[in-house]
Amino acid sequence: MPKVYLSIGTNMGDKLANLQTAVDKLAALYAISAVSKVYETQPVGEVVQDDFYNIAICLTVPDGVAPTMLLAQTQQIEKEMKRIKTIHWGPRTIDLDILRFGDVIYQTETLTIPHIEMANRRFVLQPLLDAAHMISDSLIIKQTEQLLKETSDHNWVRPVTATIQY
Repeated sequence: MPKVYLSIGTNMGDKLANLQTAVDKLAALYAISAVSKVYETQPVGEVVQDDFYNIAICLTVPDGVAPTMLLAQTQQIEKEMKRIKTIHWGPRTIDLDILRFGDVIYQTETLTIPHIEMANRRFVLQPLLDAAHMISDSLIIKQTEQLLKETSDHNWVRPVTATIQY
């Protein structure tokens, strides 16, 4: 069963509740083996908006689950949580991105695994590193530490005291 890492972010409404709701919805579908610390993060891009809360989680999915199936499920969760895509890199109630899907390398018009922007996003890498440490995933730890050293993203990422239950 592959380990699947997701990045989850929000900057609208009750950000902590949004993260918890997304995790609860994912937990109804799959076993969750790790949830990172919650990080407050600086928005990327030119859009003036509130700061984000971001986490990374690790799911264990059955062998028969394809990346496209998981993408459809995460998009359904976004829809249920009233995610409306109006501005590129703009405000959102919730954003669920598939970062890694076991050792799968996958690319279509709608999905790229590993996530195409992962190396350029400190707000993705720091929570991913936390989640990988929680389950002692040495390969992901090593790769993510290297990406953090090399990233050109210098936006701030800081842990908050809130936690997500799973």
